[in-house]
Amino acid sequence: MAKVIMNKELKQAKLFEPDPLQKLIRDEIRRVIEKTLGAELEEALQASSYERTEGRLGYRNGIKSRELGTSCGKVEIDAPRGLLFKKDGSGSTQTQEFQSQIIRRYERRAKQVDDAILGIYLSGCNTRRIKNALKPMLKGVPLSKSSISRLIASLRQGFEEWMSKSLADKKIVYVYADGFHVKVRSAGRVCKMPVLAVVAVLETGEKELLSLVMRGSESADAWKGVLQDLVDRDLRRPALVIADGGDGLLSAIATVWLGVKIQRCTFHKQRNLLEHAPKHAHEEVLEDYHRIVYAKTLEAARSAREYFLRKWTKRCAGVAKSLQEAGDDLLTFFQYPEAQWKSLRTTNVIERMNEEFRRRVKTQSSLPSEDAVQFVLFGLFASGQLSMRKIDGWEELREITARRKMEAAT
Repeated sequence: MAKVIMNKELKQAKLFEPDPLQKLIRDEIRRVIEKTLGAELEEALQASSYERTEGRLGYRNGIKSRELGTSCGKVEIDAPRGLLFKKDGSGSTQTQEFQSQIIRRYERRAKQVDDAILGIYLSGCNTRRIKNALKPMLKGVPLSKSSISRLIASLRQGFEEWMSKSLADKKIVYVYADGFHVKVRSAGRVCKMPVLAVVAVLETGEKELLSLVMRGSESADAWKGVLQDLVDRDLRRPALVIADGGDGLLSAIATVWLGVKIQRCTFHKQRNLLEHAPKHAHEEVLEDYHRIVYAKTLEAARSAREYFLRKWTKRCAGVAKSLQEAGDDLLTFFQYPEAQWKSLRTTNVIERMNEEFRRRVKTQSSLPSEDAVQFVLFGLFASGQLSMRKIDGWEELREITARRKMEAAT
């Protein structure tokens, strides 16, 4: 019996012994970091160790021991120090301490650890959960509430820079604009507020998020402010805007981009049709509606629409009136390459953003502020946790751009 207990205790003890593989990995990380820092210093000095040349820009000044948190635990490194020659305004030569751009002076964690912290925060976790989740990774590396706060502050700065940067170099073809509502604490109460989002399709086919703004409503003035800000940042006029059927957004588009082509989101219109129909008629309404939006040609779509209006004007006038309200803006996608129709029919790219956001914050009844909503959404993109694939038929986008130039010239 005593032997069995002893064997059990030995096995338990081994569980808490240092993992030799982890130690080897940490040693290798330390070696690579030190070698990289040494190469960085040589580049700054324009000379290797003990090399005497006329072009030398400084000299080494010993080493400094530092601790750095990595995904394999704490690593102790010997960081090389150096003094660089710098000329002041009078032409005199002064010395300045070398500062590594790979590991900043006060940096105590590798970027991958910081990325993990931000990733967990963006999943809706609080500070305590972050610390508990990262405890196996940090292995003794300190992680205070202020450290996490500084990381979030860096996210704020990144968001503000992104929302103000110039868009002059963006060769856009299409723009998606839509709003979705989230629960947030604002003015002392939890309420639902809209996030107004704009996504562009570039000539390369890639989709790029351009703007995320929280407003009190989806009014014309609110949307006009969002679109005008993009224009003020030198965004080029798009060939087509894919939008929901909200009066505020449509009015803003007509004001900011007068005469631009509009594709009304067919999914939003489908939802609207069903709201006007009794439940027992939903299947039939959908069948007739799909004949329009999934037609093979524009002529077939118009024929199906005429049939829909004749039929439902008699059976349920509200359904027919709702379809008629959208007019030809529901069929604009037929003017573009067939390979792109699926991508141009709806604003699903923004709907998916909404779904991913809800999944990330489902453990929280609401977010504490409007800023928090914007930071979480922006952070999902900035950290690569939320990405958008290229538009279908992207190979034909350059032809559309060339056609627009020819039309403008004539």
